[in-house]
Amino acid sequence: MPDLPELPDQASRADASAQQTDAERRRRRAQFLRELAEARELRDRVQPRRAKTARLRHAMRMRTFRW
Repeated sequence: MPDLPELPDQASRADASAQQTDAERRRRRAQFLRELAEARELRDRVQPRRAKTARLRHAMRMRTFRW
């Protein structure tokens, strides 16, 4: 029975740490996506012909895609 008073406190700590880890995960994911976009832009500047063909392929895929 001495454990019962600690349960709500432990639950609130678990919720706080879950929110903190969720926020940390979202922050790391946002950072990763920013770096990925930056790497794509760099690759497109360095290899313009490849970027153009990739854009054309993507446009063709989008035109032929059926909803």
